[in-house]
Amino acid sequence: MNHWIVAPIVVPAILAPIMALAMRHDLVLQRVFSLAGTIATLLIGIGLFLLAGGDDISVYRLGDWPAPFGIVLVLDRLSAMMVMLTSALGLIVSAYAIGSDWDRRGWHFHPLLLFQVMGVNGAFLTGDAFNLFVFFEVLLIASYGLMIHGGGGVRMRAGIQYVAFNLAGSTLFLFALGTLYAVTGTLNMADMAVRMAELDPGKEALAMVGATLLLVVFAIKAALFPVQFWLPGTYANAPAPVAAMFAIMTKVGAYAILRIFTLVFAPALGEVGYFFSDILLPAALVTLIVGTLGTLGGIGIGRIVAFSVIGSMGTLMIAIAPFNEAGAAAAIYYIAHSTFATAALFLAVDLIRHRGEVGEVKPSGLVGAYFFAGAIAMAGMPPLSGFIGKLLILDASAGHPLAPWIWGIILATSILTIVGFAREGSRVFWKTAPVPGESLEEPEIEIEEQEAQAASRTVTAPMPAPLSLVAAALPLGMIVLLTIFSGPAFRYAEATAAQLFERGAYISAVLDYEGSAKRPAEIGAAKPYGYGDAHDGGDHGGPGDEGGEPGLAPTEETETGTDAEPPARPVLQVAPDQGGN
Repeated sequence: MNHWIVAPIVVPAILAPIMALAMRHDLVLQRVFSLAGTIATLLIGIGLFLLAGGDDISVYRLGDWPAPFGIVLVLDRLSAMMVMLTSALGLIVSAYAIGSDWDRRGWHFHPLLLFQVMGVNGAFLTGDAFNLFVFFEVLLIASYGLMIHGGGGVRMRAGIQYVAFNLAGSTLFLFALGTLYAVTGTLNMADMAVRMAELDPGKEALAMVGATLLLVVFAIKAALFPVQFWLPGTYANAPAPVAAMFAIMTKVGAYAILRIFTLVFAPALGEVGYFFSDILLPAALVTLIVGTLGTLGGIGIGRIVAFSVIGSMGTLMIAIAPFNEAGAAAAIYYIAHSTFATAALFLAVDLIRHRGEVGEVKPSGLVGAYFFAGAIAMAGMPPLSGFIGKLLILDASAGHPLAPWIWGIILATSILTIVGFAREGSRVFWKTAPVPGESLEEPEIEIEEQEAQAASRTVTAPMPAPLSLVAAALPLGMIVLLTIFSGPAFRYAEATAAQLFERGAYISAVLDYEGSAKRPAEIGAAKPYGYGDAHDGGDHGGPGDEGGEPGLAPTEETETGTDAEPPARPVLQVAPDQGGN
């Protein structure tokens, strides 16, 4: 086994408690260890990213217990990319918090940040549904502390709402896992995929209930309509570096949907794939509309950016909803872009608020450039990577029956988003005199009196600390790199999507079927549900399914041209003692 696979979890897990216990009164030492830990995690993430680029799926068995009995971590292209993305964002946020002195405003900022990095990395690497729940709880507990960092009544109220809503989601998660365990007898994702494909028809309805509960839980994490209302208040009132780190949290929900619903539920339960695709796409479209309307009509720059995150998640889920390779490839590219664009905007917002601490002044030109670039990226306007990402999503949706609606909504919301940012930008950067009757302070959402916006601005604020400016520029730099190297980046996304839908390789690697006589006779690729399929309620067989079963490779009898009648539903042929309960 390659022990580096567990390192993105172990490194922050070791450093965080040491910092909390042994360095709680030494902020300088905490800063040193935080930067060292995030740099080390990023270097490990880059190494794992290069390792996964060879198309091999690596499995780490904790305690050397074989799956499905033991806990496994799985490194493939998608998980490696997400770990690297999380580690890079952790370093950016740590550097910005140090440069802006945000870590001085409360206790234990750096240990909580590392705990959150640990939880997010674990969620991306785990191959077990119950451990996905465990890592969800780790990252959420850390995020609770980060959310209320610095105190304040409004922030505390927003934090309580955030905690309550996510606790409800965690409860649903446990219900979903209990239901699926009752149906399959396992929570190892690869083993669940095998057992779901050979499920007793009498248990399909219960499995459908468990899958639906999982989808609701992941939709909460991804801020998908109609369970998105927790996000604007949370992100707008969180400390700006924390809100920037939260950019990866919504992606955890999107990742979980992409992973679970292409691996576990892809070939099973007959029409279940179409059911989830059919409800995800309209929800994604409404999410995009709601986020855009909030961006257009929101009051306060922090709240406007928070609504733009909802719109961005709607765009991402439009690409994911069909569960096919073209959409998944576009989504994978857009995930990287959206994460950095969100982080860039929230850090720019904090630089704008910096002037409130030095008097009634307007932001510097450099800060204005940061905000302008972040707004262009988030809206998906040329020439940055958001424009490329949306083009890829539009192209992937071209064959869908709802393509005119998808195209129209994405294009219209892009224009309205930039209008919303332009309105707020002109108010923040260009207004030089108060409007009669206008309040001199932002609404309560812009927390703390020292962060209130002044309407009259006659001088320019002094430049923030160089480290905070550099850290705030790093997400924008990554967006520029994604734009310049969009060709290689999208080719990686295409290869990642192809690997994601090749279920057989994942299942074989996790359950150690390689070279074993107990290996299933056939483990096929996931059946795409959406664009490019004849979604008309008739034959749902995919490419290469002629005479075979949906989503599974042809059986040996089919390949030899026998007249044997195919079974009525997908079956994976597994040795009786290999299920592993």
